[in-house]
Formats: sequence, C-alpha cells, structure tokens
Amino acid sequence: MKNLGVYIQVPFCQTKCTYCNFHTGVVSRERYAPYAAAVRREIAAWLGDENDSLRDARIDTVYFGGGTPSLLDPSALANILAELRPRLSDPSAPEITLEADPETIDAAKAATWRHAGFNRISLGVQSFNDDELKACGRMHRRADIFSAIKMLGEAGLANISMDLIAGLPKQTRESWKNSVSELLAVRPEHVSIYMLEIDEGSRLGRESLAGGTRYSAEAIPEDDAIAEFYESARARLAAADYEHYEISNWALPGKRSRHNLKYWQREPYLGFGAAAHSFDGRVRWANVHDSARYVACIEQGITIREQIEPITPERALEEEFFLGLRQMEGIDLKRIERAYDADLHDQVGTVRTRLESLLAQGLIEMNGSRVRLSPQRLTVSNEVFTELMG
Repeated sequence: MKNLGVYIQVPFCQTKCTYCNFHTGVVSRERYAPYAAAVRREIAAWLGDENDSLRDARIDTVYFGGGTPSLLDPSALANILAELRPRLSDPSAPEITLEADPETIDAAKAATWRHAGFNRISLGVQSFNDDELKACGRMHRRADIFSAIKMLGEAGLANISMDLIAGLPKQTRESWKNSVSELLAVRPEHVSIYMLEIDEGSRLGRESLAGGTRYSAEAIPEDDAIAEFYESARARLAAADYEHYEISNWALPGKRSRHNLKYWQREPYLGFGAAAHSFDGRVRWANVHDSARYVACIEQGITIREQIEPITPERALEEEFFLGLRQMEGIDLKRIERAYDADLHDQVGTVRTRLESLLAQGLIEMNGSRVRLSPQRLTVSNEVFTELMG
C-alpha cells in the first residue's frame, strides 16, 4: 500500500475574508481547546479501529489547514501531531505542514512548532499591498509578512510556501508586479498563485454578482487583467527557476508539496476535524461541517461521517482526467486505458473524441499517449475540464 496522507482541519479564523467560501468561522477562543481534544479523539478512534483498511498504513505527509491553524495554542497542535506519531513513516522524513497567517506568528510559537515536528509552513500572504489586504479583510499587513519570515527562519523553519491571489479588489498591474517582485526577493521554497473566484459562496462574490459596491466589489480587476496577472507571474517564476508542476503551484527543485500531490494523483488520505475530507481509494467521504456539531458528535460517540460516495469505475476515470490534467506533466492515456476494465472502452473512446476537439482548438497538447493542458491556455482550464467531461 502507498503511504498515507493526513489532513487536519482547523476551521477557525480571526475574521472572515471577503473572498472566502470555505467552511470556516470566527468563534470564541474558548472553543479551540475542546475542538483540538475532539480531533485527538477522532484520531485515536481511527488508530483503534481494527477494521479500517488504512489503519496500518504509514503516514508520510501531515497537513494542518483551515481556517487558521496557527490560532490554536502551540501545545494543542503538538498534542494532535503526537497522536499521529506512532504511524509516521520511518526512516523517511514525513512532510508536516502548518498553515499560518503572518500576524499570528511570534518567536515562541515558531520555536514550539519546530520542536513539535512541523517542518513546513504555508504562509497566507495573499498580497504585499496593504490597500488590497485591507479591502479583502485580511488582518496582516506587508510588514507582518517580513516579520513572520524572520521569526520562522530563526526557529529553523526554512521550508516556506507562500500564496498570492490575482484579482483582489484594488489590485492593479503595478501593485501585482510589486507583490510578485517582493515574493521573488524572499524566494520561498514553494509558491501558490490563485485567480480570484467570483461565486455566491463568498460575500465578495455575491456582492460582485449583484453589481454592488460593498467590500470594494467594484474595484475587482477585469477577467482579462486577472489572466494577464497570472501569466506574468508564471513567466517570472519560470525565469527564477521555479518548477510549474500544477496549475496553481510552483516549487524550487525538490520542494513540491508532497501532501497536495496525493490529491491530484488519487492517493489515499484521511481527514480529521470538521468538514475534513477523506479518500481510501474506493470511497470518498466528509465529516460534518459545523465545528460545534462535530465536537458534540465526538463527545457523544455519534458518527461524524457524511457525504459518503463510493467511487464507481466511471467516476474514477473522470477523476483521472480532471485531477491528472491539473498537473503540468499531464496524463498518460495508455496507462489509464490499461487501468480500467474493458467495459469502459466506449467511455474512454468518447473522451478521446473530445480530446481531439480540444487539440484542434489549441487547448491541449498531445505527445504520443501523453496529454496535457496547453501552457498558454491555463487560465481557461475550467472550460477545458467542462468540455472534456461533457
């Protein structure tokens, strides 16, 4: 069995960013400790479940995400990680990531994280421009980013990922250029660049779709400008020797996110905490979304699983294409055809016909049996996926 990834969901934030459509919330700090204890109990129950097919797998990546995991007391994070330690892979060093917002970091926290075993920090930068950060409701400012980097480095946390968002309200061509320049000057080991999503799942999205002006919705750059920002960053990252390995992700050599690669390569992972998702190779499921309900269910011994979806061969094939094409290396059609039963050949044939159409439009590239998105058309990847999956 391949090694297992573990995701720990911490759904708490100091404030809700205007663009956020995640299952997170602002709650009293008094709820942090009971939540962390519930996560530990969920992990302990999994370790004690003799019938779980993944229970004996070795864990080689752990990712604390959210939300803002760095809000939790460092000892609470350490205790959760300690619960997993008996299953951590050995002798290979596991990748253990903590998402952290710059303003939540101090020297004592950073030192405790390092001592607990965290060896990778995903820093929620979003922008180096204070006007943009204020407009979208972020708590940190440019100066906090550099302060956090200094403290992390002094604590020995040298593997840093940073993310930027192209398309924030008030963002201009010049401010985006400056943000990318400042990121490249820091030269983090890993970079994620996301294009702003406008949907009804966020306050900013709803306001923009309604034509309103709250949350600086009227100051969101045009779609063409956002695509230009992404493309300019892509070119500059390539010139700085970053490897572009997934639509939104770049890394210095040897520094790709091993945990996130599990998602895109359909490897097994387990999620613990409210709204955490899991996949054992055959079934996908999610935990209850509300954090208070999650804690109550754990304390009462009630199941927390919901949205249980057995993965049919047809669904697995769709995932092979959708997730595989997110990676810049693309997918190997021969491997996929060998991996699926003969009764899927018609479906594979249909996909091949659609691929030929996409190829004619210049949206994908084909080299023998290998298919990948055209590097010049990554900003319209969602349209490609929609046409491919029918």
